[in-house]
Amino acid sequence: STVQKQRQELQLLIAELKDRDKELNDMVAVHQRQLLAWERDRQKILTLAEQCSLLTNELNKKNEIIKSLTQTLKFLESQQNDSKTTLENTQQKFKELSQKVTDATVHCEALEEKNQSLHCSVLELLAKAGQLQAREQELLTMLKLKDETILETTDHITEFTAKFKKLASALCAAKAEGFALNNEKQDLKLRVKELILETNNLKDDLCEKTKENNKQQEEIVHLRQENSILRNELALIVEKAKRKDQLLQSAKSKQARTDTELSNLRQV
Repeated sequence: STVQKQRQELQLLIAELKDRDKELNDMVAVHQRQLLAWERDRQKILTLAEQCSLLTNELNKKNEIIKSLTQTLKFLESQQNDSKTTLENTQQKFKELSQKVTDATVHCEALEEKNQSLHCSVLELLAKAGQLQAREQELLTMLKLKDETILETTDHITEFTAKFKKLASALCAAKAEGFALNNEKQDLKLRVKELILETNNLKDDLCEKTKENNKQQEEIVHLRQENSILRNELALIVEKAKRKDQLLQSAKSKQARTDTELSNLRQV
């Protein structure tokens, strides 16, 4: 009876060992599936790490592009300020030239009036010269009578002749000065036209630079938005990686417990 009891106990122990063996096989299969899942997760983590590295490199490139665009924007702003300064200087020069043209016009009108008055003076002098010639004839007739009167009359004639020559030379100089002022006036008009054209060209260049500046600002805003989106995606990827690490640690602890239990069962 004792042997039968021991046999029954042995059969029960063998049945229990078979059950434990089946459980261990199931646990080993589960462990293998967990290992496969862990391997897949590890591959995914490596892939995500590579993607994270690529995204980090791309983010650095985008930051470099943003820096270069910012420097370009500063350079364009400095060029815009220089263009404004040049435009203001050109406008100031244009005002000065306009004032010079106005002054030259007034001066020319004054010279024309002076020329007209000199012409009238020349006509008067010519009339006086005719009168003096008539007077000279009279004095020549009186020369026979009074030599002293003739000498005095000759002196007067010489003086008036010198005055006439001086007035004639002054008239020629005034005409030459008027001609020079007319030439200068024409040159100033041409210069004013050139400055107006140059001002219009500078305005067109300023408009183009302003448009290009606006386009670059829009591109910078778009790059900043894209940078923010990439940073958010990177944060999500890092959070998923942390969760997978936690799951992996949990699986490792569970595997350790399973190994301990398996070791105890083997000892039994």
